[in-house]
Amino acid sequence: MEEADFIVVGAGSAGCVVANRLSENRRNRVLLLEAGGSDLNFWVRMPIGYGKAFHDARINWKLTTEPDPGTGNRPSYWPRGKVIGGSSSINAMVFVRGHAQDFDDWRALGNLGWGYRDVLPYFKEIETNDAGPDEWRGGAGPLTITNIDKAVHPLCANYLAAAQEAGLTYNHDFNGAVQEGVGIYQLTTRDGMRCSAASAFLHPARKRSNLAVEPRSHVRKILFEGRRAIGVEVECAGRVRRVMARREVILCAGAVHSPMLLQHSGVGAPDHLRSLGIELIHAAPQVGENLQDHIGFDYLYESTRPTLNNVLRPWWGRMTVGARYVLTRRGPLSLSVNQGGGFFRSNPNRDRPNLQLYFSPVSYTTAPLGKRPLMSPDPFPGFLLGISNCRPASRGRLGIRSADPYAPPEIRPNYLSSEEDVGELLEGAHFLRRLASTRPMREIIRREIKPGPDVRSDEAMIDDLRARSGTVFHPSGTCAMGPDAGSSVVDPRLRVHGLQGLRVIDASVFPRITSGNINAPTMMVGARGAALVLEDAG
Repeated sequence: MEEADFIVVGAGSAGCVVANRLSENRRNRVLLLEAGGSDLNFWVRMPIGYGKAFHDARINWKLTTEPDPGTGNRPSYWPRGKVIGGSSSINAMVFVRGHAQDFDDWRALGNLGWGYRDVLPYFKEIETNDAGPDEWRGGAGPLTITNIDKAVHPLCANYLAAAQEAGLTYNHDFNGAVQEGVGIYQLTTRDGMRCSAASAFLHPARKRSNLAVEPRSHVRKILFEGRRAIGVEVECAGRVRRVMARREVILCAGAVHSPMLLQHSGVGAPDHLRSLGIELIHAAPQVGENLQDHIGFDYLYESTRPTLNNVLRPWWGRMTVGARYVLTRRGPLSLSVNQGGGFFRSNPNRDRPNLQLYFSPVSYTTAPLGKRPLMSPDPFPGFLLGISNCRPASRGRLGIRSADPYAPPEIRPNYLSSEEDVGELLEGAHFLRRLASTRPMREIIRREIKPGPDVRSDEAMIDDLRARSGTVFHPSGTCAMGPDAGSSVVDPRLRVHGLQGLRVIDASVFPRITSGNINAPTMMVGARGAALVLEDAG
């Protein structure tokens, strides 16, 4: 397709939703361009296969940040999906919408139409919650949300009992009336297989004659006529060509690649672009700024009882669970290792939960930070308790480092550059110790492996969290939404300030990161963004 009404760049979590919604009207010719290839991959489709997908260059951009002062000058590894479905094809599948106040905060920043009551209908319409619909949940959408309460490891019961003994409440649905409390995470799976944005939204739409999907098509830059986007320059199989958009170019390339593509196209900070020899089309210094990401760490324990280590480590265990999965689509391989979890306030002065909990009945004491070999855990029974922040105050930035459209970006996340972030994670570390001291946890803990019982003082615990904290893989905010062109990149209708025919619809538009995993709000942004496009198109 050399011309389309709408060109959508990126078949990821938002792009699949956008392409589906725009092509529902058969009069709209929609072209979806994706740099990666097919998602027909065993490690994509099998839920626990994301441990392999995290490091597979065939389906993963495998990005690395610059050494970061806040985390001991360590670089961070950032897996990002380079495949149909984007990062929804390689993530851990945990479905968390975010706290209701997160979206009311978006609205309070001047983003009318983005409050919780505004976005709730879009959350409901995209999903089928297998527990059934209610005031908060949807029951007829394309994305299947699976409750795994009856399938999780038995040690999750100890975790839930311990958390309640430590003063937290039980919550059966973090995506329902309230987010606060502890419970079992819901997953984007269907019949034991990953239910990615591609599975839910794109594959059912590909039979439409007005939707063309072109994988392995790397968009090099946006084409402009004056201040109007009129198409894109794309390379596929060594051939560079121009594709024209009659109505709009829509960037859904994610929090890393959408700002990169704007900068390669001459939209960004003037001095930065000129230093790289890129012609300035539009001065937009906020492109690539406002980078936000959740950061977390784990406390690891040797267990007195069997954990997933006992099943996944020995070859005969892997064969057994593998055969079970092939025959029934059930068992550990049909789940994520993130099973128990929750949201809590690190101190009572907080107006809402500010920290997220994780309980995984598996441990990896020798794995590098950010890399979990899910099928090769420790050779002894172990588990982890994890913490991540919900609304970090630290802000980073990213941008292109050369005019080469294939060069990786320069990413400076500035983790833990805010003392507020350090303080609340320290409170979280103290809570993990309190959780581990409860009776249900003492029953299953043989010893604390990391950080170890000698790490007790606040100073030592801060040194430890700086040494061992890492990304939770939720970059966002780099093309932030807002009414003021001086402090944001897109307006509340997701149109790039100062330009015509160009929108950004993905996690980069988050003005503030949401509380918890961001795949769900990214798909919601896709649904609401597509509705705005259709409204403006009449």
